[in-house]
Amino acid sequence: MNELTVDIDILGAQGDGIAQTDKGPLYVAYALPGETVDVEPLEADRAAMKRIVTPSPHRVKPACRHFGQCGGCSIQHLDAESYRGWKRSLVETALAHRGIETDIEPLVGAQPRSRRRATFAATRTKKAVTLGYYARGTHNIVGVEECPLVVPEIEDALGGLSALVAPGLSRKGRAAIAVTATRSGLDVSVTGAKALDDAEDSGLRAKLAQGADVMDLARLSWEGEIVAERRPPMIRLGRLDISLPPGGFLQATEDGEAALSSRVAETVGEARHVVDLFAGAGTFAASLAEKAAVHAVESDADALKRLERAVRDQGPGLKLKPLTTERRDLFRRPLLASELDKYDAVVLDPPRAGAQAQAAELAKSRVPRIAFVSCSPASFARDARMLLDGGYRLVSVTPVDQFLWSAHVELIGVFSRD
Repeated sequence: MNELTVDIDILGAQGDGIAQTDKGPLYVAYALPGETVDVEPLEADRAAMKRIVTPSPHRVKPACRHFGQCGGCSIQHLDAESYRGWKRSLVETALAHRGIETDIEPLVGAQPRSRRRATFAATRTKKAVTLGYYARGTHNIVGVEECPLVVPEIEDALGGLSALVAPGLSRKGRAAIAVTATRSGLDVSVTGAKALDDAEDSGLRAKLAQGADVMDLARLSWEGEIVAERRPPMIRLGRLDISLPPGGFLQATEDGEAALSSRVAETVGEARHVVDLFAGAGTFAASLAEKAAVHAVESDADALKRLERAVRDQGPGLKLKPLTTERRDLFRRPLLASELDKYDAVVLDPPRAGAQAQAAELAKSRVPRIAFVSCSPASFARDARMLLDGGYRLVSVTPVDQFLWSAHVELIGVFSRD
C-alpha cells in the first residue's frame, strides 16, 4: 500500500498518536502529538509508522531496548511531565463522558523497577525457550532479557524461569507465567503448559520441583496445583503478615498500595464500623482494623481464610479491633442498602468490571463516606454516576499509576453524603 504523510493531533487512550484524515481518525502506534510522520496504512483505521519527519520536542529515548518490539509497554517515548498529564487526562475524559466534574488530584506516579508482579509468555522451539511478552496486537512472543518495569528480583530470575518451565512446554502452546515478588521469595504460577500427568513426560513433576529448588522459589504452582512450596509466600498488609493464596490479588507496586491505603484511611477517618467490599486478602481491611471494627466481604474463600489466619496469629504487640469476614459474590448478591446502613464508612475495590450492582445499593444507602478504589476509569465513572444520582457528592479523585508506561491507570474516589 502507498505511504502517507500525516500530522499527529492527539494522543489516544491506548497511547497511539491520532491523525485526523478525510476518512476519519487514523491511529499510529508510537507517534506523538505535534509530529509529522510517514505511515503505511494497515487494516481499518490503523497505520504503521515508517519514519518521523518532524519529531515532537516531548519525544525521549525509551528506557528499554526491547521497546517497540515487545508489547509490554506502549509509551516509553514520551517525556515524564507529558506522560503524567496524559495519564491524568484518561481519568478526566472517562468522568466527562458521564457528565462528572470534580477535583482531580495530581497523579501519584510509578517508578521504574517497582512492579512486584508480572505475567510473562513462554513457548518452546527446537533450539530454546522464548520467554517475554507478546508483541503488540499479535500472538508472537518477543523474548526479553531485561524489563525495567519489574523489581530486580523478577528481572534477575528471567533466565532461570526459562530453564524452569522448559520441560513443561510444548511447541504448539503458549504458557503464561505469573511471577510475584513476596517477602519470602518469588511465587510462580504457570498455566497453559503440559499437564503434570502428561504421559509423555512422567517425570515432569520431579523436574519442576527440582527447578523450583534450584531457583530457591517460595512456591511453584503448575496448572492450579502446587508443585513445590519451600516457604509460604508472605506479604505485609498493614501490620499483618499474610500468606498470599495461589493466584491471589496483590496491588502491583508497594508505593501504589501505600498511596491507596493512605487515602482510604483518610476517607474512613474516625469511623468506628467499616465494611470492606471486594476485600481480597485484606489489602485495606488489615490496616483499617487497627482503629475500627471491619467486616471484610470477598468471594475468594482462600483469601479470606488466609486473612483470618493472619488475624489469629497476630503478634502480642498488635491489638486489632474486631475483623470479621464473609464469603459473598457481590456481583450476584450485593450488600443491600439496609445492610450497609449500619456502617459508618464503606471501602469498595472491585475488579476491572466495576461494581454496578453494589453501586446501585450504595446509592440507596445512608452511609456517610465511601472510598472507591478502581483500576478502570470507565467502570468507575459508570458506577460513580449512580452514586451521584443517589445523592452522594464526589469530593475528589486521585489517579494512581501502578502500570508505568502503559494505558492503565488506577484511582481512588472519595464520596460523601452530606
